[in-house]
Amino acid sequence: MKRYQKIICLCLAVSMVFAMTGCSGTKQEAKDGRLKVVATVFAEYDFLKNIAGDKIDLSMLLLPGADAHSFDPTPKDMVTVQEADLFVTIGGESDAWAETILESVDKKMETVRLMDCVDEVVEEEVVEGMQTEEHHHDEAEEQEEHHDGETEGQTEEHHDGEEKEFDEHVWTSPKNAMQIVQKLCDKLCSLDKENAAVYQKNTKAYLAKLQKLDEQFTDIVTHAKRKEIVVADKFPFRYFADAYDLKYYAAFPGCSTQTGASMETIAFLIDKVKEDKIPVVFHMELSSESMCNTICDETGAKKAQLNAVHNVSRLDFEKGTGYVELMQENVGVLREALN
Repeated sequence: MKRYQKIICLCLAVSMVFAMTGCSGTKQEAKDGRLKVVATVFAEYDFLKNIAGDKIDLSMLLLPGADAHSFDPTPKDMVTVQEADLFVTIGGESDAWAETILESVDKKMETVRLMDCVDEVVEEEVVEGMQTEEHHHDEAEEQEEHHDGETEGQTEEHHDGEEKEFDEHVWTSPKNAMQIVQKLCDKLCSLDKENAAVYQKNTKAYLAKLQKLDEQFTDIVTHAKRKEIVVADKFPFRYFADAYDLKYYAAFPGCSTQTGASMETIAFLIDKVKEDKIPVVFHMELSSESMCNTICDETGAKKAQLNAVHNVSRLDFEKGTGYVELMQENVGVLREALN
């Protein structure tokens, strides 16, 4: 319900912003004639930066250090999208607001959705021990039923017929990243033929880096003692795990908005680390490490960060740290976790 209320509020905000600014749908080129390209999250931004360099006027809506799943576009963001020549989005639930903005734009907006760039998208998976938002909702309803005398089965009826969510974190697999980068390059070349040769040259060099990453991950898993990881956090790594045939346990699915796990979930992960002698427990970037700390304290496992490249800190953004560098960090911690 909250998601729909958010979309309704956004629709009203979009209408007001465009009415106030008097946007007529005419193309708003950068002062120097470059394509104006807007990305919603960091992975898109970094791919575009490596493809195009300074040949495009590139901006990112998500501020460094912010959580993509709780992002709300500002009126300024809406105008930025309205003025873009190319708008790059994930295409999933976390940026469903982008579709609302696109529907309100007066011109045909050139767009690329990352989820449309890969061969296959998969549904979010709930593995053993994982706590879902539905589970949290069930507990709340059970308490309400206890106090108000409501009948059993209400939660089940409420969730019947709901559409299943697809996992949107397609870029976490370097194999998918290569497909995405090529599609972004193709789109830029079609919009800016004058600089097409530059885009193609940069893309070729960048794809070689991504290919090397893919080979490193493949080699690590092929020669690993174990093929199982534990993430005491959300799990936006489904495509990564599938690509390298890794088994995983985690606290929440990738798009969960929850931050605190139940004692049942934490106890399950502690037992799993002990039983399977897991040497490293992961948390993701820009997330609370408290659950990971608790599990490591109870098991003696080492704590490490596994980067999903949703976003980066302000410091890393200013240093120019990108997808390749963050994935290279994953190479190191994964090697330790699997041996």
